Amino acid sequence: MANTYTLIASNVLSSSTAGVTFSSIPSTYTDLVIRMSARSNYGFPRDYCQLQFNGNTNTLYSHTMVEGFSGSVTSERGNGNSEIQQFGVPGNTTTSNTFGSLEIYIPNYTASQNKAVNIQGVTENNSTSGAETKTLAGLFRSTTAISSIYIASINSTLVADSSFYLYGIKKN
Repeated sequence: MANTYTLIASNVLSSSTAGVTFSSIPSTYTDLVIRMSARSNYGFPRDYCQLQFNGNTNTLYSHTMVEGFSGSVTSERGNGNSEIQQFGVPGNTTTSNTFGSLEIYIPNYTASQNKAVNIQGVTENNSTSGAETKTLAGLFRSTTAISSIYIASINSTLVADSSFYLYGIKKN
């Protein structure tokens, strides 16, 4: 890992929970990165997560997503949402103890401009329903610096041993 990455906070769940919040994020970095490995209790092969900034639940979020799942490719757009959504994690009908890996990249999180978000992820499943891979571009239409981040399952809870790491990146 580049020496410009600094771990700001981490959270490894000891029990199931609806969501994870990173708060009091310092404004001393250029960009933020969240690396997560998660799974939900949802009774289907995959669940979706949501992302919110600064506790804002207004309709300021949008996303464009492309995914490959079980041999097919789909895309979706959402605008005027109360969160960035549609990035996936395995549900509880996938292979036991299999977690999805995701990276959320937030450039210029303190700039006085709308905030772009890039999410890359894969949900594993050792079965005929296969794995899912997804790329998502999101937008938070606010010029306020991001000081807190909330990540949650849309349909259920995130299970124990799901892990979340928040990094700050400084320009060289």
